[in-house]
Amino acid sequence: QVQVVESGGGLVQAGGSLRLSCAASGITFRIDSLAWYRQAPGKGRERVAIITSAGSTDYADSVKGRFTISRDNAKNMVYLQMNSLKPEDTAVYYCYLNRGIAYNPYWGQGTQVTVSS
Repeated sequence: QVQVVESGGGLVQAGGSLRLSCAASGITFRIDSLAWYRQAPGKGRERVAIITSAGSTDYADSVKGRFTISRDNAKNMVYLQMNSLKPEDTAVYYCYLNRGIAYNPYWGQGTQVTVSS
């Protein structure tokens, strides 16, 4: 049974940093892409960053230059380093694991990030 668990959220002042971690367990297949999404109150879920199995990355324009996604394939982990945080980064952050186009993705339960001004 696959489980995806995020950690590292919390309350931080504007300009501060946080590092989110996501651990995937029960993996018996090759993981394709991993990503971080976020959902702010009253808004839809948006993709923040994605990293492919080859290590290619892509970021939402709103976080480029501030956030960095990385993965550890041996440990089935993905990370999101968030620097220069802004109040508008406040949201629940979700980890997303993609096995491939023929399969449904896996989601974590989310971790709250709150940035105070």
